[in-house]
Amino acid sequence: MPFTLPLGSSPPDFSLPATDGTTCSLASFAEAKVLVVFFTCNHCPYVLGSDETTRETAEKFAARGVRFVAINSNSKNTYVEDDFAHMAARMAENRFPWKYLYDETQEVALAYGALRTPHFFVFDGGRRLVYSGRGVDNPRDVSRMTVNDLDRVLDEVTSGRPVSVPLTNPIGCNVKWEGKDRHWMPADACDLV
Repeated sequence: MPFTLPLGSSPPDFSLPATDGTTCSLASFAEAKVLVVFFTCNHCPYVLGSDETTRETAEKFAARGVRFVAINSNSKNTYVEDDFAHMAARMAENRFPWKYLYDETQEVALAYGALRTPHFFVFDGGRRLVYSGRGVDNPRDVSRMTVNDLDRVLDEVTSGRPVSVPLTNPIGCNVKWEGKDRHWMPADACDLV
C-alpha cells in the first residue's frame, strides 16, 4: 500500500483533542456533505502564507455543507511553537472557521500519509477520497498564486461534477516527525504525481 491514502479510500478515524476543549472524531463531522481534512501547523511559512486563502475557501463553501478539520501532527520537540498551547493561542487570535486538532502521537498523520504542511484530503458525501494534494500553487506567497486547487475541487464536488485533477503534490514543509531530523521523510513517502 502506498504511504499516502489512495483516491477512493475512506478516511481513517481519529479521536483527537481540539483547541476548543472538545475531543473530535469523524463522527463529529457526520453532517458534513463534504469533509476537508488537512494537515497543518503553527510555524510553517507555507501555512502562514496561505491560511487566509484557506479561510476564504472554507467560508465560501460552508453554505454548501463543506466542513474543514485541521490537524497538527508536528513534533513539538522539533518546533516548540507547534505544541498544543501555541495551537490554542493561534486559534484564539485568528478564529479560523475549522476545528484544530492535535495529533501528538503522529498516528493520524501516518494513517493518512500526510506529507507536508499544508496537505489537503477532500472526502465526498460517501466519505471517499476524491482529492489529495496542495491547496494552491504558491502557498508561501499567495500574491503569486495562479491556481486554487482546493477551491476548484470543492466547486466540482459540491456541483456534482467529477474532480478534474484529483491529485497534486502538496507544497510546504515536511511533517516534523518525532525523533527525526526536521527534513526527514519516511522512506516510502513519495510524490503523488
